[in-house]
Amino acid sequence: MTDSTVTGVTSAVSDKPRNPQTTRAVVIGCGHYLPERVVPNEAFTKTLDTSNEWIVARSGIERRHFAAEGETTSKLATRAAEAALANAGIAPESLDAIIVATSTPDLTFPSVATMVQAEIGALKAFAFDVQAVCAGFVYALANANALVVSGQAKRVMVIGAETFSRIMDWTDRSTCVLFGDGAGALILDAQAGFGTSDDRGILATDLNADGRQRDLLYVDGGVSTTGTAGYLRMQGNQVFRHAVEKLAQTAEDALAKAGLGAGDVDWIVPHQANIRIIQGTAKKLGLPMDQVIVTVQDHGNTSAASIPLALSVAATEGKLKPGDLIVTEAIGGGLAWGAVVLRW
Repeated sequence: MTDSTVTGVTSAVSDKPRNPQTTRAVVIGCGHYLPERVVPNEAFTKTLDTSNEWIVARSGIERRHFAAEGETTSKLATRAAEAALANAGIAPESLDAIIVATSTPDLTFPSVATMVQAEIGALKAFAFDVQAVCAGFVYALANANALVVSGQAKRVMVIGAETFSRIMDWTDRSTCVLFGDGAGALILDAQAGFGTSDDRGILATDLNADGRQRDLLYVDGGVSTTGTAGYLRMQGNQVFRHAVEKLAQTAEDALAKAGLGAGDVDWIVPHQANIRIIQGTAKKLGLPMDQVIVTVQDHGNTSAASIPLALSVAATEGKLKPGDLIVTEAIGGGLAWGAVVLRW
């Protein structure tokens, strides 16, 4: 388990119009958890026509973590939640809400979020799951921000957690080498801002979907179809084509909503799906790769967990500084995609 450090920062002095009544959802803690089992690319060469070089060249992935037998999504989420609470230095009883983004829940119902609530003892919090596949954490952050800004919750934990190893077709080399398991968590706290882009916290969100493209990335099972969990299926080339264009656009749209541009960004923390998608999106935004947080080489694609994992790892390594402007963006099955602009 890795805890990360989040340090407070006072809003910068600005001559922009101020609204002292503005409420912002500010990150006060983060944490993550990865299963102990590490699976290098070489492990797939025993059963598939593939190689370490082939996987790295096409995805940038070198290794990933797989959950142990009996290690469910809720268990990963709980460990990440505990790390975030410790990092923030707060009690679970102070949480008003818990949102878990996942496409691989323990059970059809109840939600993973209610399981986490019980395990950490956050019994004053309401809890629910969000399902938007790889875009899930962005959707969950937007929902958490809405709860805070509307006054329905003052402190919200947002978790992304997945066990994608449970829905892999191990004979399909185009998909099974890409995914991994893990969980990451952020804690958002309602704090007063001035209503300017200098404020800490979430400054803007942008969410999108196009159900006409659902056949590009999906799982071929479900409760009301096959009655089984099914396996992940993906048209990789088509997903790539949509991803770069849509991710750059949603990032630009979210920045515009905040009254900012790409030149104001300190860090992009993208969904960690594929290094070529990450590089292509950064290029379209006109930002160098040394301003992009990249963890895909160590984690693979952990779907809704990838952004909070990357944020927590970057915070642990001391890369994220108080006041840094961060853009997170993701695209997943649906298609669903979106971005969040926040100041650390």
